[in-house]
Amino acid sequence: MTEQSAARKTDSMSATWGPTSLDDAQAAVRAVYGLNGVVKRLSSERDETFLFTATDGAAFILKIANPAEDPATLDFQDGALLHLQVVAPGVPVPRLLPTLEGKPCHTLFTSEGPRIMRLLTFLHGELQYRTPASEAQSRNVGRALAELGLGLENYAGRPPEGKLMWDISHTLDLAAVIDHVAPERRAQVAAVLAEFESALPAIAAIRRRQIIHNDFNPHNILLDPAEPTHVVGIIDFGDMVYAPVVNDLAVALSYHLATDNWAARINAFLEGYQSARALEEAEIELLPLLTRARLAMSIIIAEWRSTHFPENRDYIMRNHATAWRGLQNTADLTAAGLRRLVPNFSEA
Repeated sequence: MTEQSAARKTDSMSATWGPTSLDDAQAAVRAVYGLNGVVKRLSSERDETFLFTATDGAAFILKIANPAEDPATLDFQDGALLHLQVVAPGVPVPRLLPTLEGKPCHTLFTSEGPRIMRLLTFLHGELQYRTPASEAQSRNVGRALAELGLGLENYAGRPPEGKLMWDISHTLDLAAVIDHVAPERRAQVAAVLAEFESALPAIAAIRRRQIIHNDFNPHNILLDPAEPTHVVGIIDFGDMVYAPVVNDLAVALSYHLATDNWAARINAFLEGYQSARALEEAEIELLPLLTRARLAMSIIIAEWRSTHFPENRDYIMRNHATAWRGLQNTADLTAAGLRRLVPNFSEA
């Protein structure tokens, strides 16, 4: 195995594998779960994802992990979903369907190595990015994030050792690939990394830390089509990390900044969040920087990975334009400015 192929084998974000045929996927569900039905392939970056519709009309999401995925990572994700099912049943997340043997997953042995298969309940709703944005929507999405965080607060599971590319805590690691960012954007992105480095002592002192979703974006939030301000689903727990609580908020907030009324949407989002979980002063102080860090990460990672995987460019770059606009809108936003935008912070 060459150095390059070895790297691909061990990096779940870069691994390549042969696609599972629809017939094989259907046969696997029948053998492992005892269900007959049809599958439809969905887009995905780290695994193979299918919509499975059983003969009785029930819908599920079938996930077949790529061969480089660490089984411990998937155990960690499964544990979070099982934990939420017990302690926060009102939080709308997928439920794992047990196999015929009563297990949360099953290992498929393929020519490329073992691949873990899971079947999850399908949550009906419209993805947030396909719905009209509004302050009422931002308020409810903010509250949903707070309720999810409270549900995960005492989850004792921990991710396997190693660094996740999308973890704000490791923002400075991306300095190694910043040269992939186009020259017209590079200086502003580099300035965020420098600001982050200067704030490392304050970041290290953040008190509240726990398992966070870490990917609360409009592609992972489902809304009621008849009432597109009402959150009915939260999906994709593949980027969870143990990190400051405020990082989860920074990730989510970064997707509310690319509109003309971004200031009002920030106000609504944080008002909704704080209606369920108040922020601490140190978290408020760092939130603008951490939000910019996430936006800078989105730009760096997208431009870097689209260079290496041009065949998946559309998927990789889907949030790039909004991240860049959000970064421009908040380039000078300070904690004091944030407090002026969000009057209820004074009541926290």
